[in-house]
Amino acid sequence: MLQSGFKFNEGDKLTLNDCKAMCMNYCSFDAYASTNDDETGCEIWGYYWQNLVKKNSDDYRYIYVRHSPFDFESKGAGSRVLFLCIITAIIGGLFILALLYHFVWIKFRATGKKNREKDILLHELGRRDGKKSHELQFFSFESIAAATNNFTSTSKLGEGGFGSVYRGQLPDGQEVAIKRLSRKSGQGFLEFKNEAILIAKLQHTNLVRLVGCCIHKEERMLIYEYMPNKSLDFFLFDPVKKNILDWKKRFNIIQGIIQGLLYLHNYSRLRIIHRDLKASNILLDNEMNPKISNFGMARIFGSNDSEVNTNRVVGTYGYMPPEYVIEGVFSTKSDVFSFGVLLLEIVSGQKIYSSYHSEWPLNLIGYAWELWGEGRGLELIDPTSGDLNHTYQVLRCIHVGLLCVQESPIDRPAMLDVIFMIYNEANKLRAPKQPAFSWEEYARGRNC
Repeated sequence: MLQSGFKFNEGDKLTLNDCKAMCMNYCSFDAYASTNDDETGCEIWGYYWQNLVKKNSDDYRYIYVRHSPFDFESKGAGSRVLFLCIITAIIGGLFILALLYHFVWIKFRATGKKNREKDILLHELGRRDGKKSHELQFFSFESIAAATNNFTSTSKLGEGGFGSVYRGQLPDGQEVAIKRLSRKSGQGFLEFKNEAILIAKLQHTNLVRLVGCCIHKEERMLIYEYMPNKSLDFFLFDPVKKNILDWKKRFNIIQGIIQGLLYLHNYSRLRIIHRDLKASNILLDNEMNPKISNFGMARIFGSNDSEVNTNRVVGTYGYMPPEYVIEGVFSTKSDVFSFGVLLLEIVSGQKIYSSYHSEWPLNLIGYAWELWGEGRGLELIDPTSGDLNHTYQVLRCIHVGLLCVQESPIDRPAMLDVIFMIYNEANKLRAPKQPAFSWEEYARGRNC
């Protein structure tokens, strides 16, 4: 390495170009300059030319420096720009690679999650080694979007706390109702899986049939058979549409709900507690036959279980029995309580949480109990249900409804008993006790 530089005397008559050529021919040289004012003579320095110049020269003259792209201290402005461009290109390339990795990882994770959820569903539905043991289909997001015209407002049938329901048509012409779970609903994969598995394994004319499901990124959708007459509440609580529901149709709906619950509690392969039985979860086909739907909150009971305790109380206020609201205890008698409320709603055409008294804020149960105790049960009947030729049958339904909403589960009948009570008019029914939640204030107080 050159430490002291070379100096060529004036007599050499070397020009500045000659000096440059000599400097450029040796990689050990870094700087050169003329020794004379007429740019003759030559002096060349090595790597440490800055220090050498300070030591060996006190005059002021032009010193020419070779440009090395990696010798930052010895470069001019152009080399600095080149150096910065190289560094920027390297950093930019690394940033782009990091972004690509990020997006690939997100896609991989989403795909992996989707596949894991599908595997869980298939495993619990009983499909193994490619063998199909059920009728549940998996639909692509694109096919569902096409079936609903990309989820347009004109395809929307309704909306609830779980999300929205759309009407769609599959490529084979089949009409379906598509339940699109909302990310804000609080119903995650557990509820989605619960509903898909339960309905896929249950087959009954009074239970809604599940056609398939769709899992796509964060989307969770359930595809049902289409019910052209929507849900029971669509007719029952509308002052105009309720005229369609004469007593014959209402009693047919009552019978269908009883048969569906009886199947869930006693005759299906699984013993199911629905936990959210209400008018909006009773769908009606084109002949107004009822089908129980929405099994996201349902629970499977063991054969030896009589009741279960949970820390998570789910359902709809007014339809939930007191032991469930207060203690988190539920059983088949929980569904019986909900059925009793629904029975009173069908007879009266009024909602459970409506107020029926100017001084005491009675709900429907309290109002029915008050009328029944005063021998005025017929006043509960919805006048739009037409001329009643079956007054005794209607009063019997009110009686059974009051028995179903008793405060203690022990005092409520099982669904097998309800069948016997409804159809065997010769059988004398026991008198109901004061039911649970007779007054709304009382109910709210017990809820706190």
